[in-house]
Amino acid sequence: MKYILAHDIGTSSDKAVLVGFDGKIKATAAEPYPTYYPYPAWVEQNPEDYWNAVVRSTRRILAGGIDPADIKGVVFSTQAQGIIPLDKTGKTLYNNITWVDGRAEKQAQAIMRKFGGKRLFTLLSGTPIMGKDCIAKLIWLKEERPDIYNHTEYFLDVNGYLKYKCTGEKVFELSGASSYGLDLKKKQWLSVLSLTGLDMKKLPPLVKSTDAVGSGITKKAAEETGLLVGTPVFGGCDDVQSAAVGAGMSSDGDVHIYLGTSAWVAGISKDSTKFIHGAAAIQSADPKMNLIAGITEAAGSNIQWICDQFFRREKEEYGEGIYAYMDEVIKTIPPGSDYLIATPWAMGERCPVSSTTTRATLFNMNPNHTREHIMRAVYEGIAYNLRWILENFKKDYGFQCKTFRIIGGGALDVEWMQIIADVTGIEFEVVENPRNAGALGSAIVALIGLKELSGFEAARDFVKVAAVYRPNHKNAFVYNELFSIYKRLYDDLKKSYKIANSRRFEGEILG
Repeated sequence: MKYILAHDIGTSSDKAVLVGFDGKIKATAAEPYPTYYPYPAWVEQNPEDYWNAVVRSTRRILAGGIDPADIKGVVFSTQAQGIIPLDKTGKTLYNNITWVDGRAEKQAQAIMRKFGGKRLFTLLSGTPIMGKDCIAKLIWLKEERPDIYNHTEYFLDVNGYLKYKCTGEKVFELSGASSYGLDLKKKQWLSVLSLTGLDMKKLPPLVKSTDAVGSGITKKAAEETGLLVGTPVFGGCDDVQSAAVGAGMSSDGDVHIYLGTSAWVAGISKDSTKFIHGAAAIQSADPKMNLIAGITEAAGSNIQWICDQFFRREKEEYGEGIYAYMDEVIKTIPPGSDYLIATPWAMGERCPVSSTTTRATLFNMNPNHTREHIMRAVYEGIAYNLRWILENFKKDYGFQCKTFRIIGGGALDVEWMQIIADVTGIEFEVVENPRNAGALGSAIVALIGLKELSGFEAARDFVKVAAVYRPNHKNAFVYNELFSIYKRLYDDLKKSYKIANSRRFEGEILG
């Protein structure tokens, strides 16, 4: 057998997935790492923890009887928007300032005032949550930690850091670069970044996702991981981009949905570079394509909250079977939850509405509603949010959205999948091993780099479908009616959300 070793570097762990050239998953191994919260709104991780997790998971894969000579490539799909400063010797100068870190609100506001409001940041990142923007956090380092900034040779993201640990080369892959500021047409760093005060020389050379980096695994990396010296290491990509490939949806017009702790709707576009209604145009894993991503901050986390707060006794009784139990309970509540609506904006929202002050809300509760009604309403509320993003994709970008695929752990929830089909009114597919779609996608990237696959278009047939869900049109009336109310709730409540939460949010940011 011949294999690709793909590492899916998430927010809490590395999942190593050994993928055969036939697309089948041979083995997996997960290794966790901690997250640090030194001050309010600060969220950091130690880059060395990523590498140690990669070393441990790789050795566990090899311990299963795999000959290192059979591993023909290594590739990473990683959390986006990391900021890891390295000096000329390769020493890490600071923890990774992660994608959820919001420390740089002051810097973001100052830059916006200097350049006339939100327009510049919309150009760079498509997100109005300015304190989380990579450029703002780089300026924070320049202003607050000049000792680090001035000694930095290059800033790397998580993917770039792990490629450096494997190969000794300091490079930045295109899809990761789009989180900082990438010219999507010219495929180079945006020159406007220099206007913010950032030293452009601290941004490393760019590579494609399918490029082999350097001479492959170095002697030092081989000694640590057990891999062979010279094993090719590919550019890889960010997690959203690898998920699109792993869903088999990487051709122009393809759409997929990811359902995990958070969620997103993502579509592939050959031409679109716009940022509209909270959706961001970023670089796809395919250098010829862009990816439109609409990210919902809280999806599965809302369901976890319902489980933890309302079904504690059942969770103790059923253990891992609690979600199957919850699926059975959902069936006892009619579609529409007797006109109870739950918005999923517990952590603020990026898309389809963009706000740091919105919060989850139960609307229209009456004495007849039960905890089971609340549970179904939460499942439905996430589905309403996804439908809203899909509608915007049609209107703003011209996506047909006649079908899509769903990946992520949420795709294993059969009743939730049927709710999404009913709420959206769209037939869709769920892929095999939906939890491993990101790792499979990065493995496909490596297979394209090795010329084992002809191109990104081949991903659709390479990825296998496990289930098809079709909408029950008997439920269309109630869901259409409630969806129209759902969309009005944001406009009706946004001023109240702002009054209730803006001062507290500012306090958290400013510490």
